[in-house]
Amino acid sequence: MLLLGMKSLQLLTRKSGRLKMLLTEHFCKKQVPCVCFCTSSYVCTKKKKENGYEQVDQEKYMNLVRSVTSFKASPRTQETLSEEDKLIHGPVDKCKPPVKDVPKNLVPLLNSSKRTLPPHSDPKLPLKISLQRNRLPSVTGVLQQTMPLEQAFLLERWKQRMILELGKDGFAEYTKNLFHQGNLFHSALESVFLSEESTLKEQEKVTAVSGYLASVQHVLRHISGVKALESAVHHETLQYMGLVDCVAEYRGQLCVIDWKTSEKSKPSLRDTYDNPLQIAAYAGAINHDANYDFQINCGLIVVAYKDGSPAHPHFMDSALCSQYWSKWLLRLEEYKEKDKNNTIKTSHSDVV
Repeated sequence: MLLLGMKSLQLLTRKSGRLKMLLTEHFCKKQVPCVCFCTSSYVCTKKKKENGYEQVDQEKYMNLVRSVTSFKASPRTQETLSEEDKLIHGPVDKCKPPVKDVPKNLVPLLNSSKRTLPPHSDPKLPLKISLQRNRLPSVTGVLQQTMPLEQAFLLERWKQRMILELGKDGFAEYTKNLFHQGNLFHSALESVFLSEESTLKEQEKVTAVSGYLASVQHVLRHISGVKALESAVHHETLQYMGLVDCVAEYRGQLCVIDWKTSEKSKPSLRDTYDNPLQIAAYAGAINHDANYDFQINCGLIVVAYKDGSPAHPHFMDSALCSQYWSKWLLRLEEYKEKDKNNTIKTSHSDVV
């Protein structure tokens, strides 16, 4: 029995060794990957970015700073933009739109009491009434004295820029040449309308403004029946005066025509600033001036260019003339009010 037990133990030991060897060979062939974790005590430090809002009074502008610094965290919507606007500019003052000004003295553009008068001159020759220098305000003077602030600012900025480029003397010479060219242009047009034979001297003047004349050729084709050239007008009720460039028919409509020269393109009526008011003022004066046996409710502004490019004609129908007539009445009232205040100040200073 003892011998049999010893043999069984040896057999079991032998088999277990064999099993151990087989297991070792199996796991060596199929190695299991080993994953290791390692840590480091090195700490990567980064320089703290400065916040530009730290110098701001946090208590006073806390809401505004919070709104701006949280921009990346929250999307900008109409509501958030409105809140930011309130923080920066305060609440919106919802006031009623201003009431449109109405002239105190509503003198109509047309003169209902004006009767047809016999012609004052040969029908073939247009009227050319000399301007009488008196104390009456002129149309151009009224418009200059009542120029809107925005328009005056733009004009002054242009003037200062030109002075920087040309100097004071150069700018004075520049404006003098512009005025001279304008006069030559008007004289050349007058010769064209009167079909006068120009002398050698006048031909030289025409050559100097040949670009302007070429610019208006397509407009001249539609002008006929000239009734006045460089003629003075006087509004007998409102007491102001002016000098009209031309009164003639344009495409069959009797118009006050104003010739303008420009170095800058003016393709729309609003580019001509106060010129439409000038047209309306001249039309109203003609209608209330006994020297003229006709009435006008249309106008034409022609902007000519020195380089000969086609001029821009801006036609004003009766409705447009009526609108600008109301605006002219407001400017005339403003001028008279300023003139009255200046007269009072002058009289007070004389007494003192």
